Amino acid sequence: MSDDTIRLVTIGRIIRRRRRLLAILTVVGALVGYGTSLLFPPRYTTSASVLLPGQWEERALLTQAEIATSSVVVGRAAVTLGWTGVSSSKLRNQVSAKATDGNIIKISGTADTPKRAQQLSDQMAQQFVTFAARIAGDNSDSEAASGPEALRKMVVQTSRRITDLADAAGAGQSVESVQTRTELAKLRTALQEAVKKLDQAAPAANKANMLVMGPAARPSGEAPPTRVQLIVAGALLFFLLAVIGHLTAARKSRRLRTEPEIAAALGSAPLGAVDVLGERPAHRPEGRGPRARIRRLLGVDVRWDVPDPRACGDEAGRQIRYRRVCARLRGRLPAPRRLLVVVPDGDETARRAAGQLVAEAGGDPLLRVVEVPVSRPLVPDGDSESGALVVLSAGSWTAGELAGVAEACADAKHEVVGFVVAGMVRARPARSAGRPAEDATPALAVGDGARGGSG
Repeated sequence: MSDDTIRLVTIGRIIRRRRRLLAILTVVGALVGYGTSLLFPPRYTTSASVLLPGQWEERALLTQAEIATSSVVVGRAAVTLGWTGVSSSKLRNQVSAKATDGNIIKISGTADTPKRAQQLSDQMAQQFVTFAARIAGDNSDSEAASGPEALRKMVVQTSRRITDLADAAGAGQSVESVQTRTELAKLRTALQEAVKKLDQAAPAANKANMLVMGPAARPSGEAPPTRVQLIVAGALLFFLLAVIGHLTAARKSRRLRTEPEIAAALGSAPLGAVDVLGERPAHRPEGRGPRARIRRLLGVDVRWDVPDPRACGDEAGRQIRYRRVCARLRGRLPAPRRLLVVVPDGDETARRAAGQLVAEAGGDPLLRVVEVPVSRPLVPDGDSESGALVVLSAGSWTAGELAGVAEACADAKHEVVGFVVAGMVRARPARSAGRPAEDATPALAVGDGARGGSG
């Protein structure tokens, strides 16, 4: 698992074999999300729109959006609303403004009730329009007072000058007439410039005439994150963390899975691999006490990272594997052939494989099965045995645990003659439901003949 690619089948195996634990953690996450929603009361948000007539540059619109949420505007809104316990600094965190298309400033307000959210947005919009109009009025007071008057004086002076020149020019094509026409052209130019100034002053006046586009709509639902969203987010977060935790633990697992790794840890050679018929992964040892009961309740007493049993051949094929292991043992052991079969405590697959190995050996060699705890391995002494055979399942034990078993065998004066790897398999379904049971008889007869030949 440490080097395998994480696939959907792996995640599916986690969900299937850890469904109790995942369900409990999901409920805990939902409760955490519910508790978080109690700490944060529901919030409601609505917006009011302010139209800015005229032509505006994007930078000017951004400036107006900043002015809409300035401390002056928020302070005036706080004074007008007069909410108890709500200061202008706190109110500033509840409002926002942004410029949208069409020269519109959208002012949003957030409060603990829909009515307050509506009042806050409307009041912010009104205060913004008032403050913007005041700023525009202060900037244009001096120009507004002097500009029209100067234009009027210029128009009067121009009229007088034109009249004087017209009287002095007289009739005919004289030099004076030419000069008069030149002066009149200059005056016309001055009048045109005055008109341009008047046209430029008109948009500035329009910019001060901002309009609130109606009252803010009263919100009908909570602003995110709502209580339901927090509950769902908490449940999903705990579920994902549980799955990621399982995957991380599996990738960091140091359990040995290949025969070379097991051989290096035990300091012995493999004698073969055998199959054990079964449909479900092996359980951890059923202990007594509160911890064992909790493990069984949560469903963590079953290994989830063990692959599903693969389909195997018939019973005759499985028996051949056991006979071959027994034949190798006979070739390695001196007479009388007695051997101690060491099985790690809690390895149900290995324990069943050892029992079938003893039955298949038929007393030659004579096998005695002992279960050894890997936490503090202790192998019984025995002067009659010629060595020890370790039977274990792949992916269940670490190198340190297997090295401890080998050391315990050495302390008991048992040489490890080899090890056997046991794997869980499932029987293939029958080809036809109506096949009689007598069809299995020839396979058993072949098995008996094979047994006699190997002996």
